[in-house]
Amino acid sequence: MENWIKIASTEDCPIGRGITALIDEEQIAVFHIDKDEWYAVQNLCPHENQMVISRGLCGDQNGEPKVACPLHKNSFSLKTGCHLGEGHDWKLKTFELKIEDNLVFIKT
Repeated sequence: MENWIKIASTEDCPIGRGITALIDEEQIAVFHIDKDEWYAVQNLCPHENQMVISRGLCGDQNGEPKVACPLHKNSFSLKTGCHLGEGHDWKLKTFELKIEDNLVFIKT
């Protein structure tokens, strides 16, 4: 069964920055990358188990939208959650989002 939870207004999500939503005791980083480009991943960085991904730097790597952890600059794909560097198999959990009537919903 699909369950969509409203987490924010689109006005609460500036382009190029992250916000954090708490869903069932799990912190989720939500990113508004471009006009119609939205992503959600776990906020917990797997490198040092700190809740910092929502404060990461957004960009792209070879056309892949990414976020870099603000602590040690490890980069992760916002589409797949996979670590974009070599030597680690770290992965962020990803979540499906939808936008309706200027509201952001996450699928749980």
